[in-house]
Amino acid sequence: MSTSKSIMEITKAEWLAALRMSAADVPDAVIVEGSWWRQQRTDWRLSYLTDVEELPFPDIFVGAWRGLRVAYCCAYGAPRAVEIIHLFSQLGARLAIQIGTCGGLQPQLNPGEIIVPTVAIARDGVAHLYGGKEEIRGDPLWSANARSAILERGINVHQGTHLTWSSIFAQDRRLIEAWRRAGYLSVDMETATTLATAGYFGVPALSMLAVWDDLIHGKSFLDPLAKDEQNALDASNQAVYEVALQLVEMINTK
Repeated sequence: MSTSKSIMEITKAEWLAALRMSAADVPDAVIVEGSWWRQQRTDWRLSYLTDVEELPFPDIFVGAWRGLRVAYCCAYGAPRAVEIIHLFSQLGARLAIQIGTCGGLQPQLNPGEIIVPTVAIARDGVAHLYGGKEEIRGDPLWSANARSAILERGINVHQGTHLTWSSIFAQDRRLIEAWRRAGYLSVDMETATTLATAGYFGVPALSMLAVWDDLIHGKSFLDPLAKDEQNALDASNQAVYEVALQLVEMINTK
């Protein structure tokens, strides 16, 4: 009989050995970002941290932020995001944060505004594997803290029901209209998985997403933005990460 283990059965001690990490070095928080622009995002985000090191598993980084340890990975899509959140949640991270961009599904949304979902609808094909039902909630306290910090920066922030879908390509006008009628604010590819996976391990999690695509008007990321819209999007892409680091600083006060 085989004695090999599945990934789900690998213990914390075994992961620490594989990562060549001590228990004392486990990150306090993990931040994942869904983006095609992996190198640009990684260089940008790591520039805030000190003592950065890439772990033995590629594209996974840990650095220091004001006395706390932060793991960062540009993880595009639910199948990649789940790996990062699973790993650090099992190791003992105390907060999981999803950042990135999303498509807007309601007419009141403008590029550069930020969505902090109260609920993510899981249509990603991964969240259910971690006990996620169709509706997966972000941590209410951490989400409220995020919204307050975003508003302090003068950026419009929206809360409500968000959709996590399996592919940015596999969505047509019929689907987008159905999502709009259902009242979904926005759509991405990772949030529900991040919330469900962190929740499986008892780790609080939240998501902050900058609105990019204006999907109900048929505009995708391929369509150029007006200068003021691009400036707003750039500011929000900066804000979601800086607010994430603000939240990390609050871990020891909770």
